[in-house]
Amino acid sequence: MTEFILHIDKQLFVFINSVLANPVLDMLCPFFRNQKNWYLLYAVFAYLLYRQYNFRALYVIAATALLILLSDQVSANLIKNAVQRLRPCNDELFKNQVRLLVNCGKGYSFVSAHASNHFALAVFLSAMLKNISWLRMALLMWAACIAFSQVYVGVHYPADVITGGILGSMLAYVFVKLIIRLLPDLLQPNN
Repeated sequence: MTEFILHIDKQLFVFINSVLANPVLDMLCPFFRNQKNWYLLYAVFAYLLYRQYNFRALYVIAATALLILLSDQVSANLIKNAVQRLRPCNDELFKNQVRLLVNCGKGYSFVSAHASNHFALAVFLSAMLKNISWLRMALLMWAACIAFSQVYVGVHYPADVITGGILGSMLAYVFVKLIIRLLPDLLQPNN
């Protein structure tokens, strides 16, 4: 069963990485996966939090930072080091099928820390900024684009980003529940 799943994962990788290849995605996907390109958007998130919570936004921002730190450590250090799945671009038996658009990196592949961290951020901010109705879908689509880009550029398998997205979403859900339980007054928006 495991071999079958890994085979499907590799076939889906080839489809995304090679069959879907086109100049537009070749330009967009490296951009999407580069965290530095999102600094301005992170500042917009901080501003939206401030508008909703005033100075209590500092607590939400601190919780967000703690969530991302946890997501990153669980995905990048705990799980990757335990599983030790090679990246598609580092797998000697598979890398000739990889269309690599960015630096491959030396780390392991499973789970994707990019996917975990961005889905954690998307789900958490969706809950914290629930008064902006359109934002939830936009945040989830943004995280999905980042996850998709990880596969498209050749550094992760689909299972890596799907599992990373689930992990980040679950961690964010737990954080939201903890905040609701421990700091219920924090979530009261400004009047």
